[in-house]
Amino acid sequence: MHHKNYPLKDLNSFALDVSAKELIFAETIEQVKIFAQNLPEQFYILGGGSNSLFIENYLGTIFCPDLRGIDVRDDENNFYLHVASGENWHELVKYCLTSNMPGLENLALIPGNCGAAPIQNIGAYGVEFANVCDYVDWFDFQSLKTIRMSAEHCQFSYRDSIFKGALKNKGVVVAVGIKLSKTWVPTLKYQGLNELGENPTPKQVFDTVIAIRESKLPDPKRIPNAGSFFKNPIVNHQTFAAIKAQYPNFPAYPANGTDMKLAAGWLIQESQLKGVAIGGAAVHTLQALVLINNNNATGKNVIELARHVQKTVKQIFNVDLEPEVRLISAQGEQLIEDIN
Repeated sequence: MHHKNYPLKDLNSFALDVSAKELIFAETIEQVKIFAQNLPEQFYILGGGSNSLFIENYLGTIFCPDLRGIDVRDDENNFYLHVASGENWHELVKYCLTSNMPGLENLALIPGNCGAAPIQNIGAYGVEFANVCDYVDWFDFQSLKTIRMSAEHCQFSYRDSIFKGALKNKGVVVAVGIKLSKTWVPTLKYQGLNELGENPTPKQVFDTVIAIRESKLPDPKRIPNAGSFFKNPIVNHQTFAAIKAQYPNFPAYPANGTDMKLAAGWLIQESQLKGVAIGGAAVHTLQALVLINNNNATGKNVIELARHVQKTVKQIFNVDLEPEVRLISAQGEQLIEDIN
């Protein structure tokens, strides 16, 4: 389906009142192929819209791959799921749970579609997509063929993958392969989950993750937002030690053997930024990591607020915060420092 001057308010969870010059929905691989054969000069691939912030009218083409379907097979040790990219992620987590295929419950209630899971390497409560990825099916715009990429080939790291780097705009995820062990071992190291005892059921983990998320994160349908606005920063031991000397109990986790991952929400909260607003955009009062569209915010409001948060945290803690949300200007995706 082809549309001109299409409003994007309902297609992104921040619900800013902007539009795209052109929008194309693709429900089959054949339609993806037709798009690739007539590739527009400027385009942006949009899934569930929960991690994209359109700060002004987009002057190119929005491409929405809306492929559906879930296939399951198993062997002695594992379940193998082949999931089309347009399937909703949380619905997949629920489907796996009710089908007695646990392993995704820590990733419950993460918004968006399954096709975005490998791009962003979504993660929560000690589990990330990379832990369960068997393969990614990638439609290559140049060869017009679907390529099956192993998890290793995807170059997963914290909130990152090859799809945000070398393969950006070179193709589109059309399906993901997920491998779930039949020997389920719960991941309970995060606060809230570590109170479940040693042998919780997958349903108990699922319910607890949802309860924690709902207590902290506003429902985008009621208060428009894009979830965690900033990544949890990774810092060296020198920076970590300087903060710990002042705040002995602040939350931090080993990142890669040498560095430490800090809780961005805690840094923002301790910088006294909860509830701070610029225009219609505000820092959420319950979870400082979330910026919200509180009152018909403009893209400019959101960018100014995000910059204010970055600047304040840098002044107080000497830590740089980087947006996790993808920022889209009229010309396409940009870094926050490059936006006028």
